[in-house]
Formats: sequence, C-alpha cells, structure tokens
Amino acid sequence: MDPVLELQGVIIQRLRSFATVTALVGSKSYDQPPLDQNGNVQATTYPYISIGPSNFQSEDADCIDGGEVMIQIDAWSIEPGHPQVRNIADAIRKAFRGYDITLAQNALASFEHWRTDYIANGTLKQASVRFTAIIEQP
Repeated sequence: MDPVLELQGVIIQRLRSFATVTALVGSKSYDQPPLDQNGNVQATTYPYISIGPSNFQSEDADCIDGGEVMIQIDAWSIEPGHPQVRNIADAIRKAFRGYDITLAQNALASFEHWRTDYIANGTLKQASVRFTAIIEQP
C-alpha cells in the first residue's frame, strides 16, 4: 500500500476520534470535503478539516525501503476573525502530540509537526498544518 495513503487514513481516523477536534468541527475531517453541483464547498460544511498536499521523497538505504513524507492538514473557517481557525489548528497539533501512530502495512519511524501557516482570503480562513514523517516500507 502507498505509505502516504495509509498515513492519510490513520490521520483522518485520529481527527474524527480526538475529542478536542470533534468539539470544534464534529466529524467533518475529510480527504476531500463534499462539494455542491458547481464544485464548491457549501457554507454549511464549515468549519472543517481536509487533507492538503503531500509528498514522498524516497530515502532507500541498504536493505531498507522508505522515505520522508510531508503531509499538510488544512483547517477551514468562514467565521469572522481568526480564533476559530487557530483553535482548530491547535487541536490538530494536539491530536498528534505524543500519539503513537500505527500503520498496518508500513512502519512509521517518526511523525512530527513541522510548521503552521495561516492564510486569510476575504471571509475564508485557512490554517495549513504541516507534518513530516519517516516511513519504512516492507
């Protein structure tokens, strides 16, 4: 199984079960949020969390296959001001602090918060919470 896809699945499960996150967004943690017939996110979907860009850089060495992953988790809000999106971003970070991520088919060597960026575009607020991981493949 693709290691990034497997990690992404575990991330979504964790976000949907972590009380601090669900208190802020309910079960609205998505790979891709639901879209209307025009391809837009409906206002009732906000606030929510979605998986953003990711990449995998192969770092195979000797008899070990694997690499470094960067994965972005996005928080979205249309509430006035920045408190809601910042609180969601903080909850995302806390969901993985000290959490032992177990992958079924690959081995996770590390998973660490790297950086968080905040972006505002009119009424739309976004927090891009980025993590790095080292994954070994069988």
